[in-house]
Amino acid sequence: MWATYAIFGLNGLVFASWAARIPAASSILGLSSGQIGSLLLVGAVGSVISLPLAGSISARVGTANTVRLGGAAAAMAAGAVASGLWLESVPLTGVGLFLFGSGVALWDVAQNIEGADVERQLRRTIMPRFHAAFSGGAFVGAMVGAVLSALEVSLPAHLVGVSIVSLCVSLWIPRYFLPEAGHPAHTGAGPVPGRLDAWREPRTLLIGLVVLGAALTEGAANDWVAKATVDGLGASESFGAVMFAVFVAAMTAFRFIGGSFIDRFGRVRVLQVSLGASLVGLVVFVFAPNLPLAALGAILWGTGAALGFPMGMSAAADNPTRAAARVSVVSTIGYTAFLAGPPLLGYLGDAVGIRNALLAVGVAVLASFLVAPAAREREVPAPADHRAPLDKDRT
Repeated sequence: MWATYAIFGLNGLVFASWAARIPAASSILGLSSGQIGSLLLVGAVGSVISLPLAGSISARVGTANTVRLGGAAAAMAAGAVASGLWLESVPLTGVGLFLFGSGVALWDVAQNIEGADVERQLRRTIMPRFHAAFSGGAFVGAMVGAVLSALEVSLPAHLVGVSIVSLCVSLWIPRYFLPEAGHPAHTGAGPVPGRLDAWREPRTLLIGLVVLGAALTEGAANDWVAKATVDGLGASESFGAVMFAVFVAAMTAFRFIGGSFIDRFGRVRVLQVSLGASLVGLVVFVFAPNLPLAALGAILWGTGAALGFPMGMSAAADNPTRAAARVSVVSTIGYTAFLAGPPLLGYLGDAVGIRNALLAVGVAVLASFLVAPAAREREVPAPADHRAPLDKDRT
C-alpha cells in the first residue's frame, strides 16, 4: 500500500512543479492569459489522446509497467519543456507539454486502477487518501516552486531537477505494487465485452459527468489560482504560488480524513456537500477584495474539491472485472475537463479577467451536483481475485 501512496504523491509533485510556476512560464515566453491557455491546451490534447488507451495498456502490460511508461514519458517531456523555456521557444515548449500530458495520463489511470485494487482488498474507503497523497505531493511541489521563485532559480533548471527525480522514482516504486497477472477485462462468463462497451453504459457516463465537474473545479484552481492571485490582487509571483499551495493543502487535508465521512454517510451525500462547498469557495475567492479573504475562499474551494475525483474513480471500479475499462472512460471524461477546461478559461480571462472567468466553472459543478446519485455504492459479487491479498508486510 505504501507504494501506491508514493506513486500518487510523486505524480502530484511532478504536476505541481509545472502548475505552480505557470506565471513564470508566461513571463519567460511573453504570453497573455489566452496565449498561455493555448499552450496549456496542447498538453491537454496529449492527455486526452492517451487516456482512452490507458485502460487497455494497463490491462495488457499491468499497472506497474504502465506507471513506468508514463513516468519515463513525463520525465523526458519535462526536459523538453525546460529546453523550450531556455530557448524561449513556444513551439518546443508546446511539444514538451504534449508529451508531458500523454505521460501523466498513462501514469494517472494506472495508479487509480492500482488504488481501486488496494481499496477492494482492504474492504474500506481509502481512495481519497491516495488522492490526498497526490495533493500532498502537489503541495510540496508548489512550496518548492514558491521557494525557488523567491530565490530566483530559473524554471528550466527547476524542471530538469524534477525530470531526474521523476524518472528514477517512477521506475523503482512500482516493483512494490500488488502482485498481478494482468487485469483481465473478462472472466469468461457471458459474452466478451467490446473495447468501447464501457462508453455505452449510462451509469459509467453519468459518473464521468460527476467527475467532470469535480475535475474542472480542481483543474481550474491548479492552473489559474496562482495567476489569478497575481493578476487580480496584485500579489507577487511567489505569493501566487503560496495561494496555490493553500488550495492544495486544504484539499489534501480533507482527502486524508474524507474516507470516514464516505463510509458513514455514503458517496452521494458527501459528493453533494462537497460540490456545494467548492462552489461557495470559488465565489468567495473571485469576489474577495483582499488576500486574506481570497485565501479563505481558496481553503473552502480546496476542501470542497477534495473528494469528487477519488469517489468517481471508486464508483467506476465497483466491479473489478470491468474496472480498467470504466476507470479509463471516467478518467477520459474527467481529464478532458481537468486539462482542457482551464486553458479555455484563459481565453475568457482575456475578456473579463482570469478571476471573473473562474465563475464559469460553477455551471459544471451544478451539473455534477444533479447527477451525483449515479455514484451510489453498488454491491458486486466478487470473482476470484486476480490480485494477491494484502498482508501485513505489504501494508
